[in-house]
Amino acid sequence: MARWALDLGTTNTGLARWDATAHRPRLLELPGICRKPEGRDDLEAPRLVPSATQIRDSLGFWDRVGSHPFLLRRALIGEHALIGRPALDANDASLQPGFAPRFKHALQRSPLQHLARLGGQSYTARDVAQHFLRQLFVEVKQATGERIRELVVTAPVDAYETYRAEVAGICKRLGVRELHFIDEPVAAAIGYGVGLEDRKRVLVVDFGGGTLDLALVDISARGIAKGSCEVVAKAGRAVGGDLVDRWLLDDFSKSLGYTLTEDGPGDQAFWYRMMLGEARRVKEAVFFRPSETFAVTPPEDMALFEARLRGKSAALRFDRGRLVEILEGRGLYSTLAECLDTCLEQARERGLGPDDIDDVLMVGGSTLLPDVYAVFEKRFGRDRVRAWQPFEAVAYGASAYGADAFTQHDFIVHDYAFVTYDPRTHEPQHTVIIPKGTRVPTQKDFWKRRLVPTCSLGEPERFFKLVVSEVGRADDAERAFGFDRDGQLHKLGGQGGSAALVVPLNEANPTLGALNPPHAPSDKAARLEIAFFVNADRWLCATVEDLKTRKTLMKDEPVVRLL
Repeated sequence: MARWALDLGTTNTGLARWDATAHRPRLLELPGICRKPEGRDDLEAPRLVPSATQIRDSLGFWDRVGSHPFLLRRALIGEHALIGRPALDANDASLQPGFAPRFKHALQRSPLQHLARLGGQSYTARDVAQHFLRQLFVEVKQATGERIRELVVTAPVDAYETYRAEVAGICKRLGVRELHFIDEPVAAAIGYGVGLEDRKRVLVVDFGGGTLDLALVDISARGIAKGSCEVVAKAGRAVGGDLVDRWLLDDFSKSLGYTLTEDGPGDQAFWYRMMLGEARRVKEAVFFRPSETFAVTPPEDMALFEARLRGKSAALRFDRGRLVEILEGRGLYSTLAECLDTCLEQARERGLGPDDIDDVLMVGGSTLLPDVYAVFEKRFGRDRVRAWQPFEAVAYGASAYGADAFTQHDFIVHDYAFVTYDPRTHEPQHTVIIPKGTRVPTQKDFWKRRLVPTCSLGEPERFFKLVVSEVGRADDAERAFGFDRDGQLHKLGGQGGSAALVVPLNEANPTLGALNPPHAPSDKAARLEIAFFVNADRWLCATVEDLKTRKTLMKDEPVVRLL
């Protein structure tokens, strides 16, 4: 029987299961309800299901039969709600009765809060959550032929016990026989491949559609067995990707002279929602491209009179620089810094400094906003920030936890290579010295070769230099994200993604030893013997021997720290 893992998100929900053949977790794609199964999606997270619910207003005979508590646990009969993309599509033109765009926050804080109303009946957060999960289970049954009976559910570390009780009650009513919970930071750590053999202090940056939450947690072996962790420090703000979309729409409206409001008269509300979706698309497009045009615009007669007199074009070219200006002007980066400072101050009160944080895990689509990664890279260094799968890490970790298939050992998650240049074409060539998946620490002579200095400029080589680079790649048909040395986001694999991202790590200090006498370009004999290994702290260390002079130029010295 398959064990499933559910990452129930505020904006999007992911459902994963363990692939025993490939020995890895996979998100289940449900084409009927997921984001965009075949559409153009720059972020390309098609397997995620929007956490939106539309209660159906007319139930047939079998729909009513299927809602009976006795049958609800034993069979999935009828359709009681639209969820995911169909629920959003049904509310494009105007908001329908019985629509709840999200429910998680209310389920955490106030499960009896009314979120929707239809036919004189009010629906609480508990009701909406049950409708959403029931229809999700229906879609799984239709797609796989399997009924979800065993489930691991992720839970925020700041969730009250009532949240777990609510989810447990709903799952029991829906026929789940074995239910386990795992704290989201623990799931993220497992999903990102953090070695958990020893106690780890992990900073989780959860920045999604609705909120920004930072949590510094202490993960121990005993906690892992229970799927829980100890919160050392936390901070948060009510800012997320949805609010950023509104900022962009406000900027668009001001630029072109529109007065779009969410509850405006006539067609204003319709166009507000339409343009909010377009603002989201443009925002995500400039994550990867310098600029993008608003392809959807309201009718010109909705513009202010003065704007129509000026004859402004309804087309607006929007670039990444403008997005950064908006985020800075609205105080997003200062908010990030304040939250981080709050966490670090709370940690200091417990005797912990920034150097005591082992890893920083980026979770949620808004972590891909320009310069957000840079805030944490600057504070903690590239070697501690894990950011390549913000959408999947939590669901993947929960799936691995449920299958009891996560590793206790630390391992390297990217390829690492040194760069040489072809003496004729001067094209760069990358030789992998530490492949991804390598367990650490390694043996002393993990990679050992004899090398000939290239003398790429045609002059005698006086110094032995090697530039070590991080090489990021996506697995199979999956896509991942990577950041270059300038902090620019790249998509790896998937639709329109690059095959690899190469980031030099030690260009500023590539010298591994001085050659005395210098190595002549005409000398094709091996001059150097070099050995690489990775120590327990993930430092790539090198030993370099000069074969000509029999001198040791380096002995087990650290070169760069690996991720």
